[in-house]
Amino acid sequence: MSTLYIKNMVCNRCIMVVQNEMDKYGLSVKNIKLGEVTLKKELSNDEKEIVENALIQLGFELIDDKKSRIIEQIKNVIIDLVHHQDSEIKNNLSDVLSNKLHHDYSYLSNLFSEIESTTIEKYFIAQKIERVKELLVYNELSLSEIAFRLNYSSVAYLSNQFKKVTGLTPSHFKQIKEDKRKPLDKV
Repeated sequence: MSTLYIKNMVCNRCIMVVQNEMDKYGLSVKNIKLGEVTLKKELSNDEKEIVENALIQLGFELIDDKKSRIIEQIKNVIIDLVHHQDSEIKNNLSDVLSNKLHHDYSYLSNLFSEIESTTIEKYFIAQKIERVKELLVYNELSLSEIAFRLNYSSVAYLSNQFKKVTGLTPSHFKQIKEDKRKPLDKV
C-alpha cells in the first residue's frame, strides 16, 4: 500500500477528478478522501513522477514533507467541517483537530501559524465566512438559519464577523450578488 498526500483537494469534485486520474493510469485506489489517496500498491518512482505531473496539470500538488502534510490535513478537516458537516461544527475545533489528526492542539496551532502566517482560528473564520457567502447566494436560508447552522451565537455576531472579514454586511453582500445576476431570459 502507498499513501499520497495531495495539496489543494478541497471538495468532492476534487476527489472525483483525482479518482479519474488514478483510474486513467490504472492505479487501484483503496481509499480516497480530501488531501489523501491510499493506493493498493506502492508506486515506482516513474509512476510517482507521472502521477505528480498529471496532478500538477490539474492544479494539485503532491506533498512529501510531514509538516506540509499536517497543514494540509488541518485545512481539509476545517473545509470538510464547515462546508460538508454543518452539524459537527458545534464541537470545539481544537478537540476535533486533535482527535482527527492525533496531535496536541498547541502543536497543530503553532505549526499552522509558523507555516501559514495566520492562525487556525482565522483560517476557520475565513472558511465559515465563505460558507455564509455561499448560503446567502443560494438564498434558501434566512440569516438566522445560517447563523444557527454555522454555530454562531447570534445573527448579530455573524453579521459583525462577516463585516469585519468582507467589509460588507450580509444583506449588502446579498444585494450586490443579486444586482450582478441577470435573469436567464435577459442574458
